[in-house]
Amino acid sequence: MCGPYGQVMSLFPDRPRTALLVVDVQNDVVAGAPRRDEVVAVIGELVERAREQQAPVVWVQHSDEGLPAGSPGWAYVPELVRRDDEPLIAKTYGDSFEDTGLEAVLADLGVGTLVVAGAQSDMCIRSTLHGALVRGYDALLVSDGHTTEDLTAYGAPAPEAVVAHTNLYWSGQRAPGRRAGTVAAAEVAFG
Repeated sequence: MCGPYGQVMSLFPDRPRTALLVVDVQNDVVAGAPRRDEVVAVIGELVERAREQQAPVVWVQHSDEGLPAGSPGWAYVPELVRRDDEPLIAKTYGDSFEDTGLEAVLADLGVGTLVVAGAQSDMCIRSTLHGALVRGYDALLVSDGHTTEDLTAYGAPAPEAVVAHTNLYWSGQRAPGRRAGTVAAAEVAFG
């Protein structure tokens, strides 16, 4: 069975749908991130396109000691507004699947392919992509729909290099019966 990207559908042949997974686009997570406004706008356009094509939009929201639930920094950026009928997954680990109800939500929605966008490229985005792939999903990263904070003070590469490396790294990922890779926002199809 082929999906919208011509790949063999995930390990879930009974789940033909593609969902947009919006990860951690929260005030403190993206504050000061390179291309913040551009990335948020790209994600906003993807959300609207998914809604128009009646594809599920699933939101993920992180909390931990440095990002307490209910705090202003924990809130989603004001440019992105979740509808009441769109699932919200609360998480405390990098992988959006770990110790959450995400798998059950995706099963209920008939989703076998995830289009992933959000923050942070080198942390929650990569963890979630791997989590999806090892659990049997096709996992596509929106190449121009993710960003990360500047952690150069801790020895990390510049954020732009992290985003570029994440795109390069994920473009080559594969697993038996599943597909991973990157796709530009303009090329995302939810059909």
